[in-house]
Amino acid sequence: MDVKKPFVVGAGIMGAGIAQLCAQQGYDVTVSDISDEIIDKSKSKVSKGLQRRMEKGKISQDDMDSVLSRINWATGLEPAAESDIVIEAVLEDIDLKKDIFGELDNLCSSDTIMATNTTALSVSEIASATSRPEKIIGMHFFNPAVVMKLVEIIRGNQTSDETVAATREFAEKLGKIPVVTHKEAPAGIVSRVLAGLLNEAAVVYADGIASPQDIDEAMKLGAGLPMGPLALIDMIGLDIHLAKMETLYTKLEDERYKPPDIIKRMVAEGKLGKKSGEGFYKY
Repeated sequence: MDVKKPFVVGAGIMGAGIAQLCAQQGYDVTVSDISDEIIDKSKSKVSKGLQRRMEKGKISQDDMDSVLSRINWATGLEPAAESDIVIEAVLEDIDLKKDIFGELDNLCSSDTIMATNTTALSVSEIASATSRPEKIIGMHFFNPAVVMKLVEIIRGNQTSDETVAATREFAEKLGKIPVVTHKEAPAGIVSRVLAGLLNEAAVVYADGIASPQDIDEAMKLGAGLPMGPLALIDMIGLDIHLAKMETLYTKLEDERYKPPDIIKRMVAEGKLGKKSGEGFYKY
């Protein structure tokens, strides 16, 4: 399958990043969200990011203009009817995702692949809202989507080999390195392995053992991590991390994934990380 017209649902950090990535690789892409306000904020953020790259000499004005011209913006899902692959990147809410996939199922061609960028929710459960479970797949990009090389391709229980092959090929055309799970796996590979590390870093801080700066510095220098775990949680968003942990804890019934109380408390206080201006660090 030769993907020509991708469609992205969700104009948040991940959705906008995926759309920009598609445009940079020469695809005409449409990104959709529920309001003009969200679209305008996302459009401005993408434009400012490209402007900064141009000012640093990484791209030309023509490059910037070309990328922006290939990103189309929409409120509503109707333009998905013309796409051959849909990538959903909305909040980690299973009911919301199922509603979206159900609507997409009615709009899109029977040949259209529908991918979810979920980090922890069940691909098969999302697929149950459609009449084409063989066409539903997990396509997990990492933040920032434009920069990070890895894409995890996660099968649902009924995802076909053809869908896996086409999704892998599309990821490669986006300049990514795909890895594919052999079966459905909550949180794929990276998020599941990383979950325990991030939780433990939060617990070490909550226990008063060290400051966020020293915990992160210790893990960067001692374990060779490019970014400290607490800074990473801030970048991901504490609310996103909490949702992922709650899903893993519920699905796997494993105490290793029980969300630390400090994460719950910080989310309740609105300390969500970089996007709110404060998490383990102030921004």
